[in-house]
Amino acid sequence: MPSGNFIDYVKIYCRSGKGGAGCMHLHRAKYVPKGGPDGGDGGRGGHIILQGNRNLWTLLHLKYQKHIMATDGGRGGESRSFGKDGEDKIIEVPCGTVVYDGDTGEFLTEVKEHGQRIVLLKGGRGGLGNWHFRTATNQTPRYAQPGEPCQERNVILQLKVLADVGLVGFPNAGKSTLLSVVSAAKPEIADYPFTTLVPQLGIVSYRDGQSFCMADIPGIIEGASEGKGLGLRFLRHIERNAVLLFMVPATSDSIEKEYKILLSELEKYNPQLLTKARILAISKCDTIDEKELAKLSKKAGKLTKKLGIEVRLISSISGLGINELKDALWTELNKEQNQVIEISHAPIDIPAIDGNNTRQDDSEDQQTDETIYLNEVEEEWDLSKYRGIGWDE
Repeated sequence: MPSGNFIDYVKIYCRSGKGGAGCMHLHRAKYVPKGGPDGGDGGRGGHIILQGNRNLWTLLHLKYQKHIMATDGGRGGESRSFGKDGEDKIIEVPCGTVVYDGDTGEFLTEVKEHGQRIVLLKGGRGGLGNWHFRTATNQTPRYAQPGEPCQERNVILQLKVLADVGLVGFPNAGKSTLLSVVSAAKPEIADYPFTTLVPQLGIVSYRDGQSFCMADIPGIIEGASEGKGLGLRFLRHIERNAVLLFMVPATSDSIEKEYKILLSELEKYNPQLLTKARILAISKCDTIDEKELAKLSKKAGKLTKKLGIEVRLISSISGLGINELKDALWTELNKEQNQVIEISHAPIDIPAIDGNNTRQDDSEDQQTDETIYLNEVEEEWDLSKYRGIGWDE
């Protein structure tokens, strides 16, 4: 898919359906002089529902769909006829979509699994017809309930891709080349900075038919937290990763310094990223001679002790250390502490998000049985306020 079609942020307006009004009607027939009340109930308004779809990996289909509205419930009728329920509006989103309030930036919910359904906005309940209000002392109630009003809200959908390993590094550190070597992905590779403009995913084959997913995000530079380069807008895509693979080229002036700069930018974006397992890969080892490689190998051992992480020497061109790197990644992925990946989604800054993403914002399997409802309010109908009011007259 072209990079221009990768959309990971949209802001839309959603509105559920109103509940239909109950009917106030008294049964009349030629030979039934005292038929009594027979007004039916109004129909329920349609819900706004989010549904996970593993066949989607971008929010492109919502790019120009700025208003999503469910239909209203129908009015009740005579002879205890119920009104028609409003049609639900189902919004299919990729797994890993996070939902925020579009006005306050408050975190609302997230869609993690294929087929998972979340009722984002509930449709209004239909009003009760006057048949429900008949009593021995009030045999001809001339009132009925109105339907509940709709719910409306601006929401922000952000995609945070699901991957096991996330690649972190400066531009031209060899991330895209590594992804193209260990997987079937075809990222753009060139000798200029910021070749990768959108996240790229690849499935890395391992022994015995096993595999894991690797994500390559655009390179970050010092000061990215202040908006330099492409900023930190794509770091959301490695929040769910179990292991972070830092990549620093062997030709770097100071490998340790570059690693600490990358670590600092991640901490400014989300301190929780520092709790993830990390591996440092020194890339482009094919560009140095054997003597320099021997020195670098000794230096890698010292860095392992000093930084407290595993350091690997690799070359995507010659294949040096690639299999060993895959072994190290697989070992980290299977550690018990890295099995459960839970992150807390902090509220977002709406003005900053809208400002940084204006261009992008404008530019049948098994279902989950459990349904989650948001904004659900448990309350009983207060019927006293409707007495004496004929809504259908």
